[in-house]
Amino acid sequence: MSEHATSRGPATRVVELGETTRLETFSDGVFAIAITLLVLEIRVPAAHGETALGSALLHLWPSYLGYLISFATIGIMWVNHHTMFEHIRRVNRTFLLINVVFLLVIGFIPFPTAVLAEHLPQPEGRRVATLFYGASFTVMAIVYNLVWRYGAGGDGRLLGAAADLEEARAITRSYTWGPIIYLVATLIALASPIASLVAHALIALFFTLPPRSSAKAVPEVASGGGRR
Repeated sequence: MSEHATSRGPATRVVELGETTRLETFSDGVFAIAITLLVLEIRVPAAHGETALGSALLHLWPSYLGYLISFATIGIMWVNHHTMFEHIRRVNRTFLLINVVFLLVIGFIPFPTAVLAEHLPQPEGRRVATLFYGASFTVMAIVYNLVWRYGAGGDGRLLGAAADLEEARAITRSYTWGPIIYLVATLIALASPIASLVAHALIALFFTLPPRSSAKAVPEVASGGGRR
């Protein structure tokens, strides 16, 4: 593994490709655990008899809904996080710490998903539960933006030697929309929690569509970013 020390001194030392591989491997583990925890939050119903069990399984629809939206969103974030490292080829301490904060939010997502599943059927609790759920996604999109912006900023401080800075800036501009879209979807819950969840589902569905063809490899699917 080679190390590259910049002219600004050891505090800004960056480490080459091998260290990004370690970061990606660690991040993949956190993504995998978060996705696994989502399904573990779906509780086996305590019911006896075919009719009772069938009814109990149907009443778990909030858990199924939360699982599908959260799984799709985390999956999209994983795809985008993976694609990010086609551009970012080095790391430094600050970048690692920002990425840890991002993973902290990813690991947290199963909790608001469980809260949503528990309170969505209750009229007096569904608005707060949906706001909490959407706010978690909004924070996730914001922190993802911070990961990318730090890695690609500073005249491409952590980008590969062959990186196109104009392309990086274009990606940054497209990612700006991610937090805004999620914030809007979250605020819809003030009027209608169900409409807010539909908006979140549509966002997830939209970003699972194949990206438009491009002459360059660009991370175009992201719940933390936008499509170009």
